[in-house]
Amino acid sequence: MIGWRLLLTRPADDCAALAATLAAEGIFSSCLPLLEIAPLPVSDKICQAIARLPSCSAVIVVSKPAARIAVELLDAQGLQSLAMPWFSVGAATAQILQDRGLDAHFPDGGDDSEALLQLPSLREAVTQPGSQVLILRGVGGRELLAERLRELGASVEYLELYRRDLPAYAPQALPRRIEAERLNGLVVSSGQGFEHLRQLAGDAWPTIARLPLFVPSPRVAELAHAAGAQTVVDCRGASAAALLTALREHPVPVL
Repeated sequence: MIGWRLLLTRPADDCAALAATLAAEGIFSSCLPLLEIAPLPVSDKICQAIARLPSCSAVIVVSKPAARIAVELLDAQGLQSLAMPWFSVGAATAQILQDRGLDAHFPDGGDDSEALLQLPSLREAVTQPGSQVLILRGVGGRELLAERLRELGASVEYLELYRRDLPAYAPQALPRRIEAERLNGLVVSSGQGFEHLRQLAGDAWPTIARLPLFVPSPRVAELAHAAGAQTVVDCRGASAAALLTALREHPVPVL
């Protein structure tokens, strides 16, 4: 693994944390955040949805930014005791909720929607008569969760709390960074992160697409393959542990 020199593209704080974990394993990385979290203004719709939380059978939080904003909204509205179960696709998101005293669950077997949907406690919560589920997320995203939960008989509502913007970079910032730091692998954490990678690559994408690309799920792998990425590694999760496992199993490219 020592030969890897990776470009990390998560939001700035998450990027720095991942870089520190990789450095402890002797892996060089360079942070170029391609997702900037911009919380949406606290509208009447958001306030009303938060006020309705006590009537929900389950709440699903799809990301750490959604969890952080949700906790702030709970505190702002003075909601203390919420007995319903909360669910997330990963341990880090669940930890934010648990630190707030919420009954948060996550799947041990994967960091994606598919793994979450197999969680017995979620299925139990949403198959009760008249179950209502609120999903907290950013603007846009997959509809898989809502579709599957409605098939189980639940009433499902999305509440969007933030946007994922592409930070402003100078032209050619991405290919110049890759060349200057002799990077030999790319890491993205979401489908939108990958789309921003392509956008920032511009005319250099055919060259950048030759580098191994580490992605968190089959869905993002499919997007990357369709866009011409030549070597796509599905880490089956967005955690540092999932990435480290994938790095151990994939040979360092000779450039």
